[in-house]
Amino acid sequence: MTTLPNDLGPATEMYRHRTDTLVDDRGDGPPLVLSHGTLMDRAMFRPQQDALADDYRVVTYDSRARTDNWQGPYDLDDLTDDCRTLVDELGIDSCVLGGMSMGGFMALRFALRYPDVLDGLVLIDSMAQPHPEEDRERYGGMVDRAKAAAEMPADLAEVVSHILFGPTTNEADPELVESWRNRWLTYPGEAVHDEVHSWLNRPGVADRLDEIDVPTLVVHGAEDRSIDPEYGESMAEAIPDARFVEVPEAGHSSNVENPAVVNDALREFLAEVY
Repeated sequence: MTTLPNDLGPATEMYRHRTDTLVDDRGDGPPLVLSHGTLMDRAMFRPQQDALADDYRVVTYDSRARTDNWQGPYDLDDLTDDCRTLVDELGIDSCVLGGMSMGGFMALRFALRYPDVLDGLVLIDSMAQPHPEEDRERYGGMVDRAKAAAEMPADLAEVVSHILFGPTTNEADPELVESWRNRWLTYPGEAVHDEVHSWLNRPGVADRLDEIDVPTLVVHGAEDRSIDPEYGESMAEAIPDARFVEVPEAGHSSNVENPAVVNDALREFLAEVY
């Protein structure tokens, strides 16, 4: 088993003894660990677990914002150490680590900080650069309003549904979008605020992508309105051993919106890694 670093923050303790309530751990094969994006939870990776758990150990978990340790401030370094704690607690020596959006921001930092724990990297609808100033102001204003509310405001959830899901999904599968929107309405406004601010003003890591020396799969929805697919393409070009897959008819939550394409890409990638 890997040796856990001594400098992890106290909040990571929640992953030491509560994996039964925070984690879905399915399958007995080589490990794939998946970290969700902002406002999502581990359920967003059920299509991947259903498709891959016969051949791989697919681990999904709730990040800090979806637990009773959501209080901030915390940042991507904290989320990176949370993930390391989880991997160690589950007895995983090394894994393919995948992250969607915020989970991808974290996974990039994990790859740079803990390369000895990594067999491969999967980045879904994510980016290595900081968000543009215009986006930081926009998202900051949105969640600052949410912070004052006991729960996420309904009108904000409606706006977000068109940021996290593409136009094809909003039109063709409104029940899927509504199911997630209903989840968001139960979140404490302050938890949403702290989750977004964990990454909103992060420094970029684009200048360090050449340090990532494991096979990498970059997956990006063609209709992503939150992070343009060009960011995914440029990231794949900068990582030495990376490939890029664009997912048609999918927005920012491409693994949920068009899981068949993402699952096929993952299956091919994992077969090569392992």
